[in-house]
Amino acid sequence: MCCYAVCIRVVGGEVGATSSLAPKIGPLGLSPKKVGEDIAKASQEWKGLRITVQLTIQNRQAKIDVVPTASSLVIKALKEPPRDRKKVKNSKILCNMFLIVLIHWLPLNLCIRAMLSV
Repeated sequence: MCCYAVCIRVVGGEVGATSSLAPKIGPLGLSPKKVGEDIAKASQEWKGLRITVQLTIQNRQAKIDVVPTASSLVIKALKEPPRDRKKVKNSKILCNMFLIVLIHWLPLNLCIRAMLSV
């Protein structure tokens, strides 16, 4: 059985444009509309943030894994409220976060992610 991996950058919690999904997953026999809805369901926790989604496709079944970037992990650690991308532009993050928490928490998550991908 052949297994394909496709990485896509999407906005969490939103159904992406099927025109961007179709060239990547259409030749593998998957419906871009259905996969877009599945991505939106899987990324509800990251609503409003740009994240990377890895699709592992085997037997015409897509398994969706959310791979957050360092910037989205920092924004999530700051507990920022989700923003509407279409209405709110260039929002500033005003927060007094302890640097120690950032230094200890973020590398741990990134190291775990790096170990999982090996």
